[in-house]
Amino acid sequence: MKAKLFLHTKKEDRAGNITEIVLWKLPGTTPDRPHGIKYRCYHGDAKGRCIVRYDNESGKGDHKHVGDKEITYKFKTAERLIRDFMDDIYDLTQNEGDDNE
Repeated sequence: MKAKLFLHTKKEDRAGNITEIVLWKLPGTTPDRPHGIKYRCYHGDAKGRCIVRYDNESGKGDHKHVGDKEITYKFKTAERLIRDFMDDIYDLTQNEGDDNE
């Protein structure tokens, strides 16, 4: 039995920023994915630069990328993953264009 896609959403805003969330339910658990979920959540700007990305590629486990930093992420639930990801997008982009402050 292979992984089953259970969520895929991709949106592009007016400025050309892209947000994509993809989650798969695995047929079982693995040491890298003890919760049985494989995922990637990406938000990048119109120039193709990654602002924030969450993923759990094989061999690395749960983590997120913010700019050039890779940070361990503690996965709890798929719902919490999406909420944390969206919160990071908000936190990292809310002050875009505020260079005059």
